[in-house]
Amino acid sequence: MNDAQIARRDLRPALVFLSGELIAVPIPLDREEVIMGRALEADVRVNDTQVSRQHAKITATANADKHATDYVLTDLDSRNGTFLNGRRVRRETLENGDKISIGETILRFDLLDEIDREYQRQIHRLISHDDLTGLLSSRSFFSELRREAGRATAENRPFCVLMMDGDTFKGVNDKYGHLTGSKTIEEIGYSIMTNLRSGDAAARFGCDEFAAFLLDAELPQALVAAERMRESIESYPFSVLRQGKTKETHHITVSIGVASFPTDSSDPIELVEMADSALYRAKREGRNRVAAYRDILPDEVITYLPARRS
Repeated sequence: MNDAQIARRDLRPALVFLSGELIAVPIPLDREEVIMGRALEADVRVNDTQVSRQHAKITATANADKHATDYVLTDLDSRNGTFLNGRRVRRETLENGDKISIGETILRFDLLDEIDREYQRQIHRLISHDDLTGLLSSRSFFSELRREAGRATAENRPFCVLMMDGDTFKGVNDKYGHLTGSKTIEEIGYSIMTNLRSGDAAARFGCDEFAAFLLDAELPQALVAAERMRESIESYPFSVLRQGKTKETHHITVSIGVASFPTDSSDPIELVEMADSALYRAKREGRNRVAAYRDILPDEVITYLPARRS
């Protein structure tokens, strides 16, 4: 086997999103049949109202003549059609680099080696994550939140959204400088991440404003988690970066607002707005505290005990 054959052997088929919420994400085609569509159970889920629930499929078929595998794109009687390189198709064999359009979403069929796959993953990370904290960008957060709302609706599961904002953060920049301010934001992001469970997600919305959602959490549980997060940040020794100084630290606090799905709202955008409203209620009530969009209902288990403050 020559070098060209070895290189060919290592190539693996994938779909790479060229538009939409998952831009640059490579989806490996590691099954004999992969369904693309809007349905929650689709193998490649496309959150696009112009895409049918089961829109199209890609099938791996053996090509005896070429001693290789062909990948065949088939439209599944979709409402708006499946397009290959700008042409509407019913059934076509894919070639490396072909562009597939379903609804407003464009995907490229690629044969990728490991270097290509890692490159695509890094590109997606740069697009979808905040450089300073490593948390999700606001755009990616809303994408994940919409997907979670869809799953939670289908499976009748609760979750909660948190909005967080630093208290008097401007004073950090004024007193210690912007280098320390940037380091403080980075460390707030780290503190938030260490208080999340696997499957939860957090994002930086801008400057010192953050968001998170907590899976399978009712409001009382989310308030406990938010209070733990608040206390963690309040006690964290934030770094001061100043030339010629011995190591010193400073402290900052955050206010947190909480809203619950589906009791407060089943619309993810409205849920964020409700959590943001609760955040500003916490600010008005004195900062460095957690506030819920609504009071806990009598039939909810009350496990939330706010920390005593002096």
